[in-house]
Amino acid sequence: MVPAGASDPGIDGPGTYLGTDGVEASWVVAQNRLPGTTAWRITGTAPAGAVIEGFANRTAARAGQTVTFYVSTTAPTYRVQAFRMGYYHGTGAHLVWTSPTLTGVDQPACPVAPGVNMVACDNWSTSFEVAVTAAWVQGDYLFKLEGSQGQQQYVPLTVWDPTASGAYLVKNDVLTWQAWNPFGGFDYYVGQGSCPPVHYPLCSRARVVSFDRPYGYGQGAGDFLGNEYPLVRWMEKHGLDVTYATDVVVTEHPSFLVHQRTVLSLGHDECWDLRERDAIVAARHAGVNVVFFAASAILRHVRLEASPLGPDRQEVDYRNPAKDPLDGHGNPLEVTGNTWASPPANWPESPFVGESYGGFLEPGSPPAPLVVADAVPWLFAGTGLHAGSSVPGVLINDFDELGPAGTFPSNVEVLAHSPIPLSEVQTDLATSGGSAFSDLTYYTDPTSEAGVFDSGTNNWIPALAACPSSGSSCPAPALRRITGNLFHLFGQGPAGHLEPSQPNWQQFLVG
Repeated sequence: MVPAGASDPGIDGPGTYLGTDGVEASWVVAQNRLPGTTAWRITGTAPAGAVIEGFANRTAARAGQTVTFYVSTTAPTYRVQAFRMGYYHGTGAHLVWTSPTLTGVDQPACPVAPGVNMVACDNWSTSFEVAVTAAWVQGDYLFKLEGSQGQQQYVPLTVWDPTASGAYLVKNDVLTWQAWNPFGGFDYYVGQGSCPPVHYPLCSRARVVSFDRPYGYGQGAGDFLGNEYPLVRWMEKHGLDVTYATDVVVTEHPSFLVHQRTVLSLGHDECWDLRERDAIVAARHAGVNVVFFAASAILRHVRLEASPLGPDRQEVDYRNPAKDPLDGHGNPLEVTGNTWASPPANWPESPFVGESYGGFLEPGSPPAPLVVADAVPWLFAGTGLHAGSSVPGVLINDFDELGPAGTFPSNVEVLAHSPIPLSEVQTDLATSGGSAFSDLTYYTDPTSEAGVFDSGTNNWIPALAACPSSGSSCPAPALRRITGNLFHLFGQGPAGHLEPSQPNWQQFLVG
């Protein structure tokens, strides 16, 4: 039966239908009717010195594969529970698997590779293994490690299905999670040792980071809970026809994208391998829509290489082509300059994303409002917003802005143009009237009619979550409705079939 308010049964085959918030799938609705639990949450604080942490030998797995886990803990014993993350009656997760009681092992220190400052824990011994079967439904999973002394930590895993196709592909952006992973004291932005105080990027940073180590932030879940899970929860609550992968999966299986209707780049997806970038370009040419839910997408240029634990387990980004061993010895598109726009790649993100990385709000600055520029009905229907309306509390951290004319598609439509006081930002792009600007843009490919949407802010997905009962006005109701409208259009196929972009960028170009 098609739910009330739905239309067009069979939009993508049996069991899918177009609803108010996008294309829904019976299997997602059924999955989220299963018993839910809040036991996935980490609660309380372990005693001082009580530690548990771990990682898996895969960022993603499919049925038939075995995942090996490496855990270090000061606890005498521990157990593990695996939760599929979603809505599940508002609890947020469904318990899928529980381990027996396991003996704790305090693993050795993880060495730092000289020259590149890579921290890798491939010297740890195996702790346990999990066979992924067909019972493990595709989705985002958190393995909760619980030590007998109160220690708690996560290990994330994406389960994907190579045969799946759907209206919306959730692409967990683990390359960026790892880029910002400070475990062991080194990532692409922090390091140990002395550097000139004004030196950027930091001279003691890592040049290579390894997936063979725990995540040193996000309670072990990397960037998932803060920048991705609010969208996953919202989508599964609404039963949307979702498939799952990581950017490593896309890098290794690029044709997977062309079997989806829309690819979702989630919260803070700045690091891209060449194979992944080629895959997204091919997908757009094939009519696949793309949504960039965060700013600074396709900004940092990385490449993957093997580690002792498997293929594509080390992520390389020298941020200086002269220091990269591939410089002058191979494809210049593989050489890691500071950004994709830097030599020798010389391939900026703006012709694809629709705009450029603009900068960031200074830490501690108050959130800036999203200001509607063009209240097109397909995106803003049901919100009560009109040109000039503001949605408070949306803009935090990184933002995107239109660059100089000619650096973005000629048919870009600016849907929001939000001023941010210059006193609160760091930016290298043009400014006007004492403000920088975060732009929300949309364009459609003139040949394939695929739509490309860029939110212009890193805070879109976090702002979907419920707000505290007190404080300033909550952005979630407006952003949820806008997101539903976006999915309603993009879930039906190439967005330009129904809503070709109407270029208006000349009205909003700064400088």
